[in-house]
Amino acid sequence: MKELFKILKNFTVPIILCVGLLIAQANIDLRLPDYTANIINVGIQENGIVYAYPEVMLEDTYETILLINDKEIVKNSYELKKKEDFEGKELEEMEKKYPLLKTEPLYFVKDLTKNEKSELEKALAIDFMFVEMLKHNAENLKDKYPIEEGVSLFEAFRKMPSNEQAKIVQTYREAMSAYDFSMINQMATKYVKEEYKEIGIMLSDIQTNYIIKNGLIMLLLSLTMMLVAIGVGFLASRIATKFSYLLRNKVVTKVMSFSSKEFDQFSVASLITRSTNDIQQIQMLFVMTLRILIYAPILGFGALFKVIGNSMNWVLGLGIGLIFILILFLFVVAMPKFRMIQKLVDRLNLVTRERLTGEPVIRAFGTSTHEEERFDKASQQLAKVTQFCDRTMGIMMPTILFIMNGIAILIIWVGSKQIELGTLQVGTLMAFITYSIQVIMSFLMISMMSIMLPRAWVSVKRISEILNTKNSIQELENPKSFKDIKGKIEFKNVSFKYPGAEEEVLKNITFETKPGTTTAFIGATGSGKSTLINLIPRFFDPTEGKIIVDGIDIKEARIKDLRDKIGYVPQKGILFSGTIESNVLFGLDKKDESRMKKACEIAQATEFIKNLPKEYHYEISQGGTNVSGGQRQRLSIARAIAKNPEFYIFDDSFSALDFKTDANLRKALREYTQDATIFIVAQRISSIMHADQIIVLEEGKIVGKGTHQELLKNCKIYKEIALSQLKESEING
Repeated sequence: MKELFKILKNFTVPIILCVGLLIAQANIDLRLPDYTANIINVGIQENGIVYAYPEVMLEDTYETILLINDKEIVKNSYELKKKEDFEGKELEEMEKKYPLLKTEPLYFVKDLTKNEKSELEKALAIDFMFVEMLKHNAENLKDKYPIEEGVSLFEAFRKMPSNEQAKIVQTYREAMSAYDFSMINQMATKYVKEEYKEIGIMLSDIQTNYIIKNGLIMLLLSLTMMLVAIGVGFLASRIATKFSYLLRNKVVTKVMSFSSKEFDQFSVASLITRSTNDIQQIQMLFVMTLRILIYAPILGFGALFKVIGNSMNWVLGLGIGLIFILILFLFVVAMPKFRMIQKLVDRLNLVTRERLTGEPVIRAFGTSTHEEERFDKASQQLAKVTQFCDRTMGIMMPTILFIMNGIAILIIWVGSKQIELGTLQVGTLMAFITYSIQVIMSFLMISMMSIMLPRAWVSVKRISEILNTKNSIQELENPKSFKDIKGKIEFKNVSFKYPGAEEEVLKNITFETKPGTTTAFIGATGSGKSTLINLIPRFFDPTEGKIIVDGIDIKEARIKDLRDKIGYVPQKGILFSGTIESNVLFGLDKKDESRMKKACEIAQATEFIKNLPKEYHYEISQGGTNVSGGQRQRLSIARAIAKNPEFYIFDDSFSALDFKTDANLRKALREYTQDATIFIVAQRISSIMHADQIIVLEEGKIVGKGTHQELLKNCKIYKEIALSQLKESEING
């Protein structure tokens, strides 16, 4: 995990920016329902009248209000304006907007802050509503206070003594205290409309302006949210892609530093899955985290904050409880299955890889049916687990949608009762539904992520296993540099056993080579020949003893410097997809056509290359399957020769060559590599009989060492091998 966080540090600024954009997106998303509610409550139901007090009122209305409400806030909030206070174009606009201004002075509200407007609304709403009811001879007041015939209720009230006025107003205020303030505002707004009608104000203009203004704000917010969402998606994709790129590079670099021990520990099929599918899972997790996992809680808690204190919160709580029960069920049922998927993908890759690489053997032994059954079994196991997970996810979505729609219906049912009682407005109900859906959708998104997280977490742990694996082949912090000695190797009491094995493969191996000499290894299968020469380039480290190259213990040298000295040809000729040229020049930093052609000539590959279309530019398929085994082997030898190293290691690299080609290659090689040290592992005596030093191995021990002639005299095992392969006359030739 530490390695992953180290990579994440490179994206600190973009991630912070992405989170900031998500907060902005959630904030916009949470504001839109309020505007929707305002358009319905204010724009449609109240004709666009925002506050429960008139912005313009008649002089009689104002004076009557002051009779019953002498608060300074009312006096300080209005000012009297007459026709004479305006002139020119402004006068025309004011008379058009307020027709009564032509004949009567009007009281206009001053330029107030939002808080001042709210305070004025609280101070004025009930009293203004009372005055308007008086002006319109409200029956409920007329019955309580009998007046003379032909006298309006408004006129009668104004003529009453102040103590009677105060008594009537107090009674009315006590009656109105039973109502919610929002409902008082709603009722007061109705009388603001009546006041505006008397002044001659066009209510339709107010309504249209309000709806257009709020509609444009909603459109602008929606456009901004779209741009922010695009920005978040762009940033999240860029961050996740770059992160996976760096992670993949780190994983591949780490894998390339593995010794054979680590490769055996993980298996090639698993390493392929981890480097591809697992990193893809982490990339998807990264994208989903930046786009959903961070956004969902912000939106969900924001929506909850918006509806705190609402009388219908119990409905929302019921919905959240049901969602939690569903998520808990999914965790218990689906989580173990998600953990199995990656291991099953490993298994399928392993079977597929064995099937493809072993196709010739499968066909030769007629086991195609058996292999098909193996593949089918692995595929069926993966399919069953994947189907189960997909079906579980498939059930989850409609279930959550059912809960969400059920909650919406319940909210409408409960809300309609409150609307009927006059304690809730339609727009507020719609906003509550929207916020409830946002809360439930947030939990839905989190639950979906919670299902994805286990599989991604498995991938994180599998990648961490690679990155945290300590290489068995370690390099010193301050490695030594090689001296001027060229081509000298010493094995001093070297022993080796494979990790986990009980017995040693090599035991007390001691020998020395000199520059310009050829050392050959021969012995029965399993005697340790290939293991021995694989210790030189540090594919493994000896468990005991030392290997000294050009005067330095190879454990104290830089691995790259050591391997730069070596031209290695493995048992199996390995070619890479590309051209013959790219394969032969594989170990060089730049192209060198003359060196390439010389290497191919020495490796006896020129003749068959000339017969190929495009010659050196002939395309080699993956694994070199479009050339023969002998051709692959010769190109592998040419690749080592082109590097022009100090040491050549041929691990049974002449086995696929005929005797004539073998002889010609060894002759040309001997002439070209006079100053280099050569190691040859061979099964054929004819390939090594001219070596300067031949080492005979049996069960990991040296049982013979010397020249061909010396071993014939002194080593029984070598002589038996020679007699089994050559005639008496050829042995001494």
